[in-house]
Amino acid sequence: MLDIISRGGPVMWLIIMCSVIALGVVIERAYHLYRAQIDTKEFMDKISSTIRRNRIMEAVDICDRMPGPIAHILKAGIMKHDRTRAEIKEAIEDAGLFEIPRLEKNMGILATIAQISPLLGLLGTVTGMVKAFQVIEQKAALLYPVSAADLAGGIWEALLTTVAGLIVAIPTFVVYNYFISRVDAFVLDMERSSTDLVNILSQKRQDNEV
Repeated sequence: MLDIISRGGPVMWLIIMCSVIALGVVIERAYHLYRAQIDTKEFMDKISSTIRRNRIMEAVDICDRMPGPIAHILKAGIMKHDRTRAEIKEAIEDAGLFEIPRLEKNMGILATIAQISPLLGLLGTVTGMVKAFQVIEQKAALLYPVSAADLAGGIWEALLTTVAGLIVAIPTFVVYNYFISRVDAFVLDMERSSTDLVNILSQKRQDNEV
C-alpha cells in the first residue's frame, strides 16, 4: 500500500487526506442523525394527549427527555401555549432556524470533497504525464532510446491518482446525497409536527375561551 501511495506522488497524499476527513464527517453525521431519529407519530400522540389534559409542564418535560430537532422546536411552541396562533408559529420557526443548521452541519465539507477529489485525481494525471514527457525530453536530448520502463513512473502516477480520486469521490457523493435526503425528511417531519402542535394549542385556547 505504501508503495502504491508513493508511486502516486504528492497529489496522492492530498487525496488520502480528503478521504480521512470525509470518513470523519460521515461517522459524525451518521451518529448525529441516528440520535435525532424518533418515532414522530408516537411522540406527537403523547404530546397531544398531555396537552389536552392541560398538563403543559409535563409536555415540556417530555420534549426535554426526547432528543432531536422535532422535540426542540415543539418545546418552543409549547412554552408559548397561552399566546396567539401567530406567536406560537413564530416561536417554532425561530427554533427551527437553529435546528436546521445543526442537521446540515459539515454537509458542505462532504460536498466539497466529492467535487475536488476527481479534480485532484486529474491534477495527478497531469503531473504524471509531465514527468513522463520530461523523461522523453531528457532521453531525446542525450540521443538515448526511450523505453517503456522510463515512462512507467509518470504513467503510474497519472493512473493511480485518477483511480484514487474517483474512489474517494464516488462513495462520498453517494453518502452526501443520502444525508441530504435524511435532513429533508427531518425538515418535513418538523413542519408536519409543528403544524399539528399549532392546531392543537389553538384548539385548546379556543376551548378555554368558550
